[in-house]
Amino acid sequence: MKILFAIQGTGNGHLSRARDVYPEIAKYGDVDVLISGTQADVDFPFPVKYKIYGMSFMFGKHGGIDFLTTAKKVKPFRLVQDVRHFPVEEYDLVINDFEPISAWACKRKNLPCISLSHQCAVLHENAPKPEKEDHIGKLVLSRYAPVTAAYGFHFKAFGENIFTPVIRKEIRALTPTNEGHYTVYLPAYNDETIIKHLSHFPDTHWQVFSKHNKEPQTIGNIQISKIDNTAFVQSMASCAGVLCGGGFEGPAEAMFLGKKVMVIPMQAQYEQQCNAAGAQAMGASVIKMLSEKYYDNIGDWLTNGQPIVVDYPDITADIVAKLMREHAPKS
Repeated sequence: MKILFAIQGTGNGHLSRARDVYPEIAKYGDVDVLISGTQADVDFPFPVKYKIYGMSFMFGKHGGIDFLTTAKKVKPFRLVQDVRHFPVEEYDLVINDFEPISAWACKRKNLPCISLSHQCAVLHENAPKPEKEDHIGKLVLSRYAPVTAAYGFHFKAFGENIFTPVIRKEIRALTPTNEGHYTVYLPAYNDETIIKHLSHFPDTHWQVFSKHNKEPQTIGNIQISKIDNTAFVQSMASCAGVLCGGGFEGPAEAMFLGKKVMVIPMQAQYEQQCNAAGAQAMGASVIKMLSEKYYDNIGDWLTNGQPIVVDYPDITADIVAKLMREHAPKS
């Protein structure tokens, strides 16, 4: 069986999860990998046949998406051409992690496209939602990568074909400790903003992993490093708590390691607002932005925040087997 595994390359969560999902898919046939998007900082240790520019939302530096830069970097003609010419018809099965080129190519040619993603779980009727409705955000999320069937991951398994997170094997192999520092990953904020606000808590040792940093530096109680998977995992395994954006894999891994978690979702980003609602339901603290207005919340979290205890069994093989039983062509 010839399988296409199409992965979104914006953010690190999709590729991090795919590192564990790919070997399970590969048990069932010959797998070609497509990655589209330009905003990931982690590598993918398996062969990639197609690397396509795609369409990425660009991280800003003040807590949200940089819509102007995003608009400048969109290449609509190239996007349409990629969709039109991508050879999805050559595959017996297309498995899609929120990747738009293959999804729209399948839709255009009336072929099945099976979602194996977090985003399809966010759209589920039982999924936690923010208090404020965002109809445009929901519409974008639902139309970005259209699929014909969905298998989703969320903080809880709250519906049919919704499963608990894929926790990377390297995370499962860790023995968590508490050395007292706090691990920080806030890619939508620049270093200056992070330093300004975290400096307000001088008795806390912050280990910041920065999307905008080129050279490591230490400023008072704040250690700033460029993004490095090994260093980040080690920091998270030995920290007292994790301060992060409203992604999915980061908070899920922190919860799995039994850490206390504070989430700051990106502004005007519907999926992250939904993720924050889901994380809060699990016991995470949530603030709207990194600003003076929320110093009391951060201080209370540092002093009184509690570790989150979850049970996330390793069921990746079972999920892929279920998908194959239900959607792989019968021989």
